[in-house]
Amino acid sequence: MDKVYASAAEALKGVVADGQTIAVGGFGLCGIPEALIAALRDSKVKELTCVSNNAGVDGFGLGQLLETRQIKKMIASYVGENKEFERQYLAGELELEFTPQGTLAEKLRAGGAGIPAFFTRTGVGTIVADGKEIREFDGDQFVMERSISPDVSLVKAWKADRSGNLVFRKTARNFNPNVAMAGKLTIVEVEEVVDTGAIDPDQVHLPGIYVHRIVVNANPEKRIEQRTVRNAQGA
Repeated sequence: MDKVYASAAEALKGVVADGQTIAVGGFGLCGIPEALIAALRDSKVKELTCVSNNAGVDGFGLGQLLETRQIKKMIASYVGENKEFERQYLAGELELEFTPQGTLAEKLRAGGAGIPAFFTRTGVGTIVADGKEIREFDGDQFVMERSISPDVSLVKAWKADRSGNLVFRKTARNFNPNVAMAGKLTIVEVEEVVDTGAIDPDQVHLPGIYVHRIVVNANPEKRIEQRTVRNAQGA
């Protein structure tokens, strides 16, 4: 089955809608599906709940959707790189469900595995546990966390075959496999598509059963959030 679409806009067509929960892969700006995020912005869908490790930066990544006021709620771990996020949150214009990083990864993994909830010690005794069930196991307290099964997942991989088997590249793998597994419908942006069977099965990081649509972005920008360079010696 060929899952490749001609463009990011075509891949989103008939899939995204107002009020959906959309999960987006990436860690900072590493491994984000740049073309799919831009196409989501251009689709003009609104009232979105976005699940992602962070909210991009001003003017790039999910920061674009904050500027256009398409996101009503973020479920995220780190939000410190985006001034517009800060402004909207402090003004009461944006909801935030702050989630520890490992807990967020497990909420997505559990969603993909069909597990409705799990218990973790992370967050016990903090605002993270407010309003959640607390249960004792072996003398320690644990907080119950619900899994996440987003309506749509947007994912970045390095390579795919036409059946959707994926290969990620180095640290850009980050949250992407969990996001892909969790989505009720998963769209993947890749830099290269090869014929089905061209990827050695032992090299497949995520099987195509989790992937519904693929779009090629052969030359993503791959911005760096904060570039730090060493001074030239002797300067």
